[in-house]
Amino acid sequence: MKILGIIPARYASTRFPGKPLVDIKGKSMIQRVYEQASKCKSLSAVVVATDDDRIFSHVQNFGGKAVMTSTDHPSGTDRCMEALEKFGGSYDVVINIQGDEPFIQPEQLEQLIGCFSDGAAQIATLAKKIETSEDLVNVNLPKIVFNQNYKALYFSRSPIPGQKSANYSEWFANHSYYRHIGLYGYRTEVLKEITKLQPSPLEKTESLEQLRWLEAGYNIKVGITELETLAIDTPDDLKKA
Repeated sequence: MKILGIIPARYASTRFPGKPLVDIKGKSMIQRVYEQASKCKSLSAVVVATDDDRIFSHVQNFGGKAVMTSTDHPSGTDRCMEALEKFGGSYDVVINIQGDEPFIQPEQLEQLIGCFSDGAAQIATLAKKIETSEDLVNVNLPKIVFNQNYKALYFSRSPIPGQKSANYSEWFANHSYYRHIGLYGYRTEVLKEITKLQPSPLEKTESLEQLRWLEAGYNIKVGITELETLAIDTPDDLKKA
């Protein structure tokens, strides 16, 4: 199975403009993501998909591969589709690797790729068990529920499933809750199909793109990870890193 890892990297972030190029102890964030992804032996190739000449030149300067994509893409998924077309080659699966995850672990990527050993898996993603009430109610940490075959049933910014009790410690005693880790894998033919879909009602309500795919009838395989990474969305996140 040939697998292409694509790292979408925009310059014009609302909360942190230019963040792919910020320095983290001698290396840019995008270089760290690229190098971590390149450690995944199951990936046939890794490429940065950007809309900015500065990022494109920087990736080439440190020896990485990059393609220029449109500034008009509404999501990283759409940018991955254009990058796939421009990069060329025949691939069975595309992995969408977040460009603001400089500490991404190759083991996470291997686990995500492993979801496609299930021949029915069209899209794959990861989830991690929630341990605190703070994370459970954090609207910036989407939650996920899945069936016994680890197929996603729903994603939400709210705690799901809900319980009558107002005491969250009781919630954890009664049920295991999972947060969604925003890594995606797509079979190539499925990526081509989902980028043609229009935004759906549930997607608009929750502001979660993956609900569009569920509403359209696609199945999303869920891998459970124990690994935690730190996404850098704001300058404060950079200080933590």
